[in-house]
Amino acid sequence: EIPDELWELLELEKLNLSLNSLKVLPPQLTLLSNLVVLNLWGNQLISLPAEIGQLRRLRVLFAYRNRLTEVPEELGACTQLEVLSLANNQLTSLPASLSNLTRLRKLNLSHNHIAHIPGCVYNMKALVFLHLACNRLESLAENIQALVELKILIVEGNSLHSLPKALCCLTRLELLNLDFNDIKDVPKEMHQLSRLEKLACHPLDKGLHIIHNPLLKPVKEVLEGGLTALFNYLRAGDQQGAASSQSCRESWDQQGAASSLHTD
Repeated sequence: EIPDELWELLELEKLNLSLNSLKVLPPQLTLLSNLVVLNLWGNQLISLPAEIGQLRRLRVLFAYRNRLTEVPEELGACTQLEVLSLANNQLTSLPASLSNLTRLRKLNLSHNHIAHIPGCVYNMKALVFLHLACNRLESLAENIQALVELKILIVEGNSLHSLPKALCCLTRLELLNLDFNDIKDVPKEMHQLSRLEKLACHPLDKGLHIIHNPLLKPVKEVLEGGLTALFNYLRAGDQQGAASSQSCRESWDQQGAASSLHTD
């Protein structure tokens, strides 16, 4: 149990309660209103107390490796949060109130039971790091394009079947991990992700990670020549598509003009 004397440390800014087999976090936590860093990882917490929302100065919250099945709405009141790790829990979603965490830069939701990226995540416009590995994702929504600051996106170990064009708007991406999914093809616009400098293998390497996917020909074969070869191939396809689209527009314009003349 947490000693009562702890709640008398009113000026405390950093608190590490990790690896203590805690099952409950007492509401007295609110007495520590100056907390900036709270470390709860490696306990047996099933929930976080609603009172956590009163820690208005909190910038870093580690609650990974617990037994959380939900996150309290009140956490959305911790608007100074910059780092939030809820990895290795049993979460299926997040409350909409977390849309208020507009200063959040790093979010780790890996190793949970999430089937759809929670809607609140798309409002976290300051995110540079988003970790969603080992969940139950089957698709990425077009809304992903809202996260324009993202540099690292990890979605390995899901069941993604395809990638949206909107992903290619995230031109600041330096690491994109798509390993161990069910991806058969990639959008031709992917060549726009120019900060992905190479095909990466080591988990911490920057670049594009795309091994262990059932990629179809010709993408699978082109990839054997490296990322530059893939991007050149996709760029050529994208340009052909743009030319075809322009041709279609011109054809429609001509038909429209002819129709207008006929009507006159």
